Amino acid sequence: MAEIKRLSAETDGDDIFALSQFAFQYDLTEDALRKKQEEAHRHIIWGWIEDNQLAAKLHLISLGCYINGKIFKMGGISSVATWPEYRRQGAAKHLLHHALQYMRQHGQMLSFLHPFSFAFYRKYGWEHTFSEKVYKISIDQLKREWDTRGYVRRVKNDIAALHKVYSNFAKNYNGTLTRDDKWWKQRVLKEDWQQAVAYRDDGQAEGYILYKVKEGKLTVHELAYTSLNAQKLLLQFIANHDSMAKTVEMAVPENDNLPLIVDDPRFEQKINPHFMARIVDVFGFLKAYPFIDGSAESVTLHVDDAFLPENNGVYQLSQFGPNTNITYLQPTFRQESGIYCSVQQLTSMLMGYKRPFALYDAGLINGNSETIERLEKVIPRRQTFFPDFY
Repeated sequence: MAEIKRLSAETDGDDIFALSQFAFQYDLTEDALRKKQEEAHRHIIWGWIEDNQLAAKLHLISLGCYINGKIFKMGGISSVATWPEYRRQGAAKHLLHHALQYMRQHGQMLSFLHPFSFAFYRKYGWEHTFSEKVYKISIDQLKREWDTRGYVRRVKNDIAALHKVYSNFAKNYNGTLTRDDKWWKQRVLKEDWQQAVAYRDDGQAEGYILYKVKEGKLTVHELAYTSLNAQKLLLQFIANHDSMAKTVEMAVPENDNLPLIVDDPRFEQKINPHFMARIVDVFGFLKAYPFIDGSAESVTLHVDDAFLPENNGVYQLSQFGPNTNITYLQPTFRQESGIYCSVQQLTSMLMGYKRPFALYDAGLINGNSETIERLEKVIPRRQTFFPDFY
């Protein structure tokens, strides 16, 4: 008989990482395996056990993220894997449901994951919420008079300086992680990236870049800044590598302004789907969500969550602001007016990935245009961005 069991990286590590290496097609050296085990100390790992054998597993990482500048608890799903002989028998589905119940009980109102298939995870309530824009640009296009003040210096693991810039940068976006020292060391700086910080004339850090140069290409792993001046300082710094690199590749937020500030915006710009998100606790998330102040008119949301029916129901929102009034009514409550949406589309709207009218025009939510307009007014406009990976 199958059961879900909590696993330990210490006692079950051989089984856990053997499945990971098989499913995700990589081989771990002894040193890499040690690092994976250390990193897994912050994971909650559940296994689907059949005949006393590990058939499937799921890792949950307790994290935090910014939504309109406010920190929310988030459960990061990772390393979902099943041995081939146990696939298509519902193991991953049961593990996902178990993880969502745990998140609800522990105040994690959101969950993010990187999907192997968007269609697969949409069945369970996650929705495409993060895309990244990827540039491939000639380094010569960055060579110009940038009219900057301050300077850039290479550093080595100055986490205090990097973290101060990152925290201010991250608050400008929705979904960006809150990081701690371990996350910086184990995830962000785990590879041998070159690191440089942009400083103001008074020595205050206001930007940084993590990058490497190889075979004529400069790859930017992360670029963060808190002012236009810092952005330009870092672009000038990139251009100074022109004797080593001919092209630059970087992933940036969708609303990045580089095409506006270079002389020639004709360079390769691709939008790639990245991470998915889902609201785990609709009532709790609506209560905590930082709606825009001032709307006197209420909004009624009819929410459907097929995989987590605890979220099904009618939510009446009124007195918008820091303490928006949320009233929950049973799913059997009938009211013709209001907005009808799935938990996926509610996530998309409140995360800021797509506006209500965009989803309405695509036929993904239903309601009258006046109610859609009221919802538009109370949702802050903020770009989603997820520069991390797990």
